[in-house]
Amino acid sequence: MTIGLRLAWRLDGHGWADCTVTDLHTAIVLTASYITSAPEEFLTALARLISGETETRAQFEAEPTAYRWIFYREDEHVWVRILKLRDGSDHDNKGTELWSSQYAIDELARAAIRCFDDVARTYGESGYRGKWGEHFPRTELEALRRLWNDRRHPHSAQPGPHQPHGGDR
Repeated sequence: MTIGLRLAWRLDGHGWADCTVTDLHTAIVLTASYITSAPEEFLTALARLISGETETRAQFEAEPTAYRWIFYREDEHVWVRILKLRDGSDHDNKGTELWSSQYAIDELARAAIRCFDDVARTYGESGYRGKWGEHFPRTELEALRRLWNDRRHPHSAQPGPHQPHGGDR
C-alpha cells in the first residue's frame, strides 16, 4: 500500500481549479471547472465511503474533458482510480487511467480534509467564492470531518452530559 498521499486544490482564474494528487510514486494535475460541483461531489463521495458505501464516484469537468474518480472500499482500504475522459458522459471503458492506487480510508479522508482546510486558509471563504464563482464547500467538508472524527473516536460521537459538543478537529 502506498503512503504519503497529498491533495492540493489551487484556484486558477475565475471558475477554474487545478487539483494536484501526489504520493511517493507520482503526481498528476487534474483541472476542474465550476460548471459542476466538483469539490462538493468529491468530499461527498469520501463521506459516503466512510459511512460504509463500497463504491462511489466523483467527477471534475474540464470542458469538454472530464476526470472521473472511482473509489472501491474493502474493509479499511480504498482503491482509487482516476480516469481521463474526452467527454464527461463517456462510459468508464472509454477513459484513460491516469492514476490507480490503494490507501487506508483514514489516509484518504485526512488528505482531503487537509486539502480543503488549506484552501480555506489560503483564500478565505469569500476569496474562494470570488475566484471559483461558487460558495466554499463548508457543509461537505464539515460532514466529512464529522464522519471521520466519529469513526476515529466512536465513544465520543455522541456528546454526553460532561462532553462538549464539536468533537476534535
